[in-house]
Amino acid sequence: MSAEGCLQPVHTKTAPLELAPSPSSCPSPSPTCPKTKTCSYRGAVGLGNKYVRLNVGGTLFYSTLQVLTRQDSLFKTMFSGKMEVFTDKEGWILIDRCGKHFGAILTYLRDGSVTLPKSRQGIMELMAEAKYYLIQGLVEVCQKALQDNKEKAMCVIPVLTSRKEEERLIQGCTKPVVKLLYNRSNNKYSYTSNSDDNLLKNIELFEKLSLSYNGRVLFLKDVIGDEICCWSFYGQGRKLAEVCCTSIVYATEKKHTKVEFPEARIYEETLNALLYETLPVPDTSLLEATRRRAHCCSHSEDDESSDMRERVRRIHIKRYSTYDDRQLGH
Repeated sequence: MSAEGCLQPVHTKTAPLELAPSPSSCPSPSPTCPKTKTCSYRGAVGLGNKYVRLNVGGTLFYSTLQVLTRQDSLFKTMFSGKMEVFTDKEGWILIDRCGKHFGAILTYLRDGSVTLPKSRQGIMELMAEAKYYLIQGLVEVCQKALQDNKEKAMCVIPVLTSRKEEERLIQGCTKPVVKLLYNRSNNKYSYTSNSDDNLLKNIELFEKLSLSYNGRVLFLKDVIGDEICCWSFYGQGRKLAEVCCTSIVYATEKKHTKVEFPEARIYEETLNALLYETLPVPDTSLLEATRRRAHCCSHSEDDESSDMRERVRRIHIKRYSTYDDRQLGH
């Protein structure tokens, strides 16, 4: 039931705001404007347990006078008899506001605390409602939340400065870890024509993934390694896979560094790492289903590292053992 166009502002100026949905048991509002009348609640504050019915912009709420008048607010003035209130023919008190956040208003009056909306816009809307109803405590809560959100970074990505720091972060993290090593300055060869663009694409993908999964995955930047562009994936302290994005080619008589952008492979390994979010480790059959090559897991890390030193670097996925029958911590 909308009161817009049916009521004149009472003794205060009104501004459009939004409030919370009504209980399913409440009758649905009438599509037409109700006939209104004014009444006085002089002396009603003493009837603390008396229920009153509120129609806030067409959304219906029940509450008690004790809750509504607990704090110094517009409601305390409204039900003290110092101002007239509008009611419809069924006795619902009409408040010419939107009902989107009114449930939060009642919760704060009842409990002295409230769960704030997740979005900054929602908090601003609730704060405007609190200002209209003159609930100063809720206004201050909203202002503090807006200030905290402004100061808090959406995503924090550590930059590694030593191998000891890297080991500490990976071993001490219960979440999967994705690390991007990029170090353009250590290249002693020239780059192919599109290598700079591909290096930038890898960095942009890293930033995109970190914003999408920052609550589930620890992302690390590594700028001190020997590689030019290399992704590493860890789960529960163990290295799962590696995607190296560089190779050496002979475009002329000289060697050139080629940087690739294997986007699909990087996405795949990131999703595989998410299997390690919780204990216990994933089932062996599930791990086998996510492996590209079963025989890649038969080599030890030392064998693979030695093999990598003997061959030309190329785009590859280097997988490590994803299943260890030892208990964690051994």
